[in-house]
Amino acid sequence: MNPHSNILCAEHSVLIVVDIQTKLADAMPPSEAKLMLTNATALLEASALMTVPILVTEQYPKGLGVTDAGLVNKLPETAQRFEKTGFSCILAAGFSEALAQTGRKQVILVGLETHVCILQSALALQSQGYQVYVIEDAVCSRKIDHKFYALQRMQQQGITLINYESVLFEWLKDASHPDFRAISGLLR
Repeated sequence: MNPHSNILCAEHSVLIVVDIQTKLADAMPPSEAKLMLTNATALLEASALMTVPILVTEQYPKGLGVTDAGLVNKLPETAQRFEKTGFSCILAAGFSEALAQTGRKQVILVGLETHVCILQSALALQSQGYQVYVIEDAVCSRKIDHKFYALQRMQQQGITLINYESVLFEWLKDASHPDFRAISGLLR
């Protein structure tokens, strides 16, 4: 039986970590930032276990700093990092080529800020033919309303909103998966 075309598959997925930089994260509501970091970290760990490629962007790191150290420590050596000044990921030099080289079409977005870089990246990636999934409990904006309306707008445009636990279980597909114990340990 073939699964629904909107069910994630680890073999077809790419995780994109968008601008989770310390200075940006510090500007977010503390409880929202903590949730985003916790869930993004779980997705990074699961991605490493299940060999899901990871691409990381940093918005103007000279001014906003680099990716959160806790996340950097979880990145596998194969993760690629891209500096950008444009708000959409596809505007980073080399990003679109690196994404295309993965040969994967299910793109999972986590990071900052929902109403700016996540929104613009999601819509741009969708227009390039990718299935885009925004992890609603691993994205953040300085204002809760901005996140809410950005998620609503993306959903209206056909972007799939999903939570991090759904991603993990869709990747596993079955409790008999060899990584089930390790992945289920990432649920907080």
